[in-house]
Amino acid sequence: MAGFLGEYPCSIDNKGRVKLPAALKKQLDPAINGRFVVNRGFEKCLVLYPYDEWEKITARVNQLNTFNKQNREFVRYFYRGATELVLDSADRILLPKHLLEYGNIQNELLLAARINVIEIWNPQNYEKLMSMDSEQFEDLAERVMGDKNLNDDPS
Repeated sequence: MAGFLGEYPCSIDNKGRVKLPAALKKQLDPAINGRFVVNRGFEKCLVLYPYDEWEKITARVNQLNTFNKQNREFVRYFYRGATELVLDSADRILLPKHLLEYGNIQNELLLAARINVIEIWNPQNYEKLMSMDSEQFEDLAERVMGDKNLNDDPS
């Protein structure tokens, strides 16, 4: 899979339901049958995992040695609030209230597709996070990707 692409502003109804945009739904593997897991993410966003991706990441988390205190703390926090979701007949997901509160999400949200997950953001928080100028991004790109030869063919 090449990964998800796009940013999608969405409304959230008073019950906490969000309609998955058609352009994003087309990018999903039909094998997941509309199943997801939503959980807390970094920088106060939520992360929507297609169910197959959730299984991959939890397989890694479940290999941690829980006799190690740091690992136990991580596992507890990682699973805290994780909730399975299923698309309804109108292609909506129902986001749990406690996770909406964590992300400070009320009437509007932004779905930011990245690699193999979809981040769910308060739009103002997302804009603040993404407000670096082009020179800052250039410096970040050099620090993160500067040692990679992107012209090499990986095959």
